Amino acid sequence: MLERLEPGPELGHAYARLANLSLAAAEHDEAIDWATRALACAGHSDDLSLRIAALGCLGEAEGFAGRSEGRVRIERALGLARRHEIVNACGWLPLSLGRLLVGLRLYDDAHRILATGRDYCSEHGLELYRHYLLAYSARAALEQGRWSEAADLAEQVLGSRRASTMPTIMALTVVGLLRARRGDPDPWSPLDEARQLADFSGELPRIAPVAAAQAEAAWLEGRGDAIAPLTEAAFALAAKRRASWLIGDLTLWRRRAGLEEEIATAPAEPYVLQLAGEWRAAAELWSRIGCPYEAALALADAGEEEPLRQALEELQQLGAAAAAAIVAQRLRDRGVRGLPRGPRRATRDNPAGLTARELEVLELLELLAEGLRNADIAERLVVSVKTVDHHVASILRKLGVRTRGEAAAAAVRDGLVFPGR
Repeated sequence: MLERLEPGPELGHAYARLANLSLAAAEHDEAIDWATRALACAGHSDDLSLRIAALGCLGEAEGFAGRSEGRVRIERALGLARRHEIVNACGWLPLSLGRLLVGLRLYDDAHRILATGRDYCSEHGLELYRHYLLAYSARAALEQGRWSEAADLAEQVLGSRRASTMPTIMALTVVGLLRARRGDPDPWSPLDEARQLADFSGELPRIAPVAAAQAEAAWLEGRGDAIAPLTEAAFALAAKRRASWLIGDLTLWRRRAGLEEEIATAPAEPYVLQLAGEWRAAAELWSRIGCPYEAALALADAGEEEPLRQALEELQQLGAAAAAAIVAQRLRDRGVRGLPRGPRRATRDNPAGLTARELEVLELLELLAEGLRNADIAERLVVSVKTVDHHVASILRKLGVRTRGEAAAAAVRDGLVFPGR
């Protein structure tokens, strides 16, 4: 209807919304088309919010399509939003940029923008965007081997009843993968819940990571025959969307299940190396990117003792008990004996299931009962007060208590903290 009229801001916002929906489905060419139209409409209007929306959507779509100017457009849009104090845009643009940077494995820049975005959203009550930022932060931490931090961030998403579907899917996937990798009980409940939510959407960014996570969990359990049906639909959709990183991830898991197949779109470079059997080059590239678990798995593809030993050591250091057991068995099959058992499970493991960061906060709950404020905890842990608020609420819920004093008493009773040390 709007296209029958002269181009104006209403039509531009409609185009921008279509661009956003295309982005959500990883239809990047369509997103570029709609966002370009929106930007043209912005040129006929003084609607700054339209210009920002068009620039942000166009930049993210271009970035995922492999165009270097994409990131510059998002940063320009964010600069405009901050300069003119457009609060909503200052919330979603860090998400847009952070999502792109995580997708491209540019973790240092992603960490900075995601952390800044989380703080801004906390200060301005933008809970929807904050949940997304937490979820992408959790995914980035998982990929970088910061697993306790990943669990902590995912818990903050799952602890909120108001979290949107996409952050929930991502957080459930992180939790399920961590359980599978660590050899903890019940990785499949969160993964199956994530799968149900993702499949309903029909959108690649939701479906593919869950399918890859389930494939990995099945492989770690020695059920390679389950990988094909778990990944079939996601693999076909990733190929259709020409999503190189997702194609690579899914293709590699399918290859480990014995599936050999032609793919029209080349996977991202680390996967190209692994699929070609160049395990050492792949491991080195994964290490440079900042993905230690993937680097260790690349070494585990080797048929030689030295890289297998290195893979075992690195997996044990990460706490990746399931993959470490697979590599250890490969070494034993080669006649290697006297393998290191790896570090013992931390003595601070606890029946309440608290994350590492929550345990740090819990140590201070004894002082909380004596009057220490959340602001004091935040200063000691170098986090925001809002983050500590979430930790404390989560601790109370997990320990089944109502007050900070009760939590401190429960902590001493259960041996989670020790008075006077």
